[in-house]
Amino acid sequence: AFREAFARGARVQGRFLVLWTRRGEGASLRLGVVAAKKTFRRAVDRSRAKRLLREAFRLNRWRLAGDVDVILVARSAILKVGRRAVEQDLLAAAAKAGIFTPAEHD
Repeated sequence: AFREAFARGARVQGRFLVLWTRRGEGASLRLGVVAAKKTFRRAVDRSRAKRLLREAFRLNRWRLAGDVDVILVARSAILKVGRRAVEQDLLAAAAKAGIFTPAEHD
């Protein structure tokens, strides 16, 4: 699914992440997280970047629409900000990608 999403999926760049989406057969709202060794030399930095992305996705999963596979790729600037900034960036990227559903009671 990763290769297919990177090969055929749509990409949206944010300040702290790159969002790849793949719609189609076999897709459900699944998450893949990437923090490249090339970008984050230290394991602790890769872990923190992935943790921030997973948490932002977990807290906003209900706002994202339907049958789509999502891959979040961390950018180096993610280490300089907190969870809320990552959440806002994720939601903005999701809106650009067309998978964001606005909340009725937000």
